[in-house]
Amino acid sequence: MVALLYLKHAYGESDESVVERWAQDVYFQFFSGNEYFEACVPCDATQIGRFRRVLGEAGVEQLLKTTIEAAVGMKAIKPAEFERVIVDTTVQEKAIAHPTDSRLLEVAREKIARLAQRAGIKLKLTYQREGKTLRRRAAGYAHAKQFKRLKRVLRRQRTILGALLRDVRRKMVELPQHVHNGLNVWLERAERIRTQQRNDKNKLYALYAPEAECIGKGKARRPYEFGVKVSLAVTHKQGLMVGARSFPGNPYDGHLLAAQLEQTATLLQDIGVKPVTAIVDLGFRGVDHEVAPVQVIHRGKHKTLTDTQRRWLKRRQAIEPAIGHTKHDNGMDRCWLKGSEGDALHAVLCAAGFNIRWLLRAIARLGLAAVFLCLRCMAAQAWLARRHFTTASAASTALDHQLAVAVR
Repeated sequence: MVALLYLKHAYGESDESVVERWAQDVYFQFFSGNEYFEACVPCDATQIGRFRRVLGEAGVEQLLKTTIEAAVGMKAIKPAEFERVIVDTTVQEKAIAHPTDSRLLEVAREKIARLAQRAGIKLKLTYQREGKTLRRRAAGYAHAKQFKRLKRVLRRQRTILGALLRDVRRKMVELPQHVHNGLNVWLERAERIRTQQRNDKNKLYALYAPEAECIGKGKARRPYEFGVKVSLAVTHKQGLMVGARSFPGNPYDGHLLAAQLEQTATLLQDIGVKPVTAIVDLGFRGVDHEVAPVQVIHRGKHKTLTDTQRRWLKRRQAIEPAIGHTKHDNGMDRCWLKGSEGDALHAVLCAAGFNIRWLLRAIARLGLAAVFLCLRCMAAQAWLARRHFTTASAASTALDHQLAVAVR
């Protein structure tokens, strides 16, 4: 199971695709410890999810810690390199559709009507036909930028959702308590969607993922992202991932630096080193007293930095491609796991998958170095043998010449 989790996030697979690929790929089976090839799936895909929940956040952090210790054990990185880390934040988006008022209202209406019918409640109206019509009209008006007509459609959608909610609340009184409790969760979410306005705080952006938040990172191509803020830490010199943690609530970057460094120190405690220097961007200003004695280096201190620290600061951007690869190759671009706990597990597992790819590159790099060393030794031996043969041939020719002169 541990090998499947590593392989899933190292190659950006899903739970279903990783077990199918495992049955076809001899390298996956060798990585898992198999001595012989097996042409069958190792387990059902649903067992991976259960195993992930059993591990919890502490368990997946242990998986990340194992990859770091493996890098030290194979001498691909020196322990002293862990004293300098680069820390930055990104957004781990939730696997939800782009939230619009019209879509959220229609999804809430459809969900409440389906749950009520499943519970045996006879509704006066479900508004199914009108709801679909209003959804299509809202999409057309938004595309044509006819905002007054769009506002009228949204007002009608809120009206029919409110009528449906009141009808369900009146008729759910006689239901058993467990059914009553299950309906209340969805009724509260639907009411939040119905009453929230444009400039409200703590808005609901997905009916099925209430933990999703709207986060703006200043990107021109994507002004707003819907998910959770994640902090990543990599080593300064070689870019090994030594920390990944999710932070619900969209906190200020500087306020999460202490927690991230604490996690990194925990992962490195068996190696015997701690982060001494954190190289960050300007979003982490003003928190030096919170992370002391760790030294924080950013561009705002440029005048007071030494020449060595300025050279360190030039590599701050090295974490950006690491974030890009973690999203594109290891699956951090969209989180399909449920709840805030799923966000935390997914962030750490993506970092572990990044380290697996890093270790594979390190093995290739160190292996090729050994091959080149062997080839160099073989070339030196061949050159010495050729030189010895040339010297011996010249001596033999001189001796034959001397014997010929003596005979004469």
